[in-house]
Parts: sequence; structure tokens; C-alpha cells
Amino acid sequence: MKISVELVPRDAQSLEKEVHTVHQAFPKLDMINIPDLPRFSLRSWEGCSISKKYYENNVPHLRAIDFDLNKPLPFEAHLTAHGIDKVLILKGDAPQDLSKRVYPSNTLEMIKKIKRELPNVKVYAAIDQFRGSLRSEYDYIQQKKEAGADGFFTQPFFDIRLLAIYAEFLRDTEVFWGISPVTSEKAQSYWETKNHAVFPTD
Repeated sequence: MKISVELVPRDAQSLEKEVHTVHQAFPKLDMINIPDLPRFSLRSWEGCSISKKYYENNVPHLRAIDFDLNKPLPFEAHLTAHGIDKVLILKGDAPQDLSKRVYPSNTLEMIKKIKRELPNVKVYAAIDQFRGSLRSEYDYIQQKKEAGADGFFTQPFFDIRLLAIYAEFLRDTEVFWGISPVTSEKAQSYWETKNHAVFPTD
């Protein structure tokens, strides 16, 4: 089993401190993955060049809506220079700051572009098991595979029964299964409200 830890790139100094702390506790961790959050100036691929000092495998999240797919990929040179050979593609939510430019790009187009222009980069795609029906998410997963996705990262699971269903139809696919601690009613409410997560009653 492989384990990846997600670290938030608030700024270079705090990220380096967090990666160092994680490395002290878990030196043999398989992977670090870093989201690309519009409210922070440090981009995910820049964060991965920091975590690369401690771990070999690092995965920047790339939001499709942030990129004009008719132009060269702005992170290509950085990935190559720092030996970052894995990415995680997701569509991305529209930013609260309306001054930030976004594009009508989607996940499938982004996957295809990266596989075409960066053939040596392994592409993971996101699974959001709370986005809609099981059937619609299954179909979307198949579309991502056809576009070139090599594996997947999921949202955290809170019900082992739902996890078992996804594990069954993803049994021949590389998947990083999401987990997240929920230790308070406030935390549970966050997941239920923002991500439409479903918790078991027992």
C-alpha cells in the first residue's frame, strides 16, 4: 500500500517546515501531494520543488480552469527542471476573487494536453464520490481513463460500504484512497455542507 500526504502551500517557509516535520516522523512516506489554491501565491508545482528535497515522489494539483489550453503549459519547464514527473488534474472551483482569470478548460482536455505534450509525466485524476450519482461518477472515471489518466486520487471516504463499491470497480487501477480525520460536529458539518459527504449513522 502506498501513502501520500497532502500539504497546503501557504508560503515557501511554512511549507518547508511542514515537509521537514513530516519527514522526521515518516521518512519512508511514498508521496507528497500539494493543492493549488488561488488564495496563496505559491503555486503547487513550486511547492513540489520544496518537498522534492525530502521525498522523491511529489504531485502538484493542477486546476484545469486556471490554464488556457491553446497556449503552452506554464509549468512545463519547472516540472522538467525539478524532476517532477507526476501531476493530479482536477477541474477546480471558480475563485471567490473575481479579478482572477479563469478559462473554460475542463479536466478531460487538460489530461489529453499533458499526455500529448508531456508524455513522460504520470497523470492522476480526481474522483469525487459525492459529486453526483454513483453511475455518473463511474462514467466520468471511464472518460478520464480514455483521456489518458494513469491513476486516481479520491475525496475522503467516511463510509466503508461506499469505499468497498468503488474499490470493486477500480480494482485494476492505481488509486490513492482519501482519508481525513473528523473529530467534531463542526468538522462533520463542513464535509456535509461543502462537499456533500455522506456519513454512516452508526
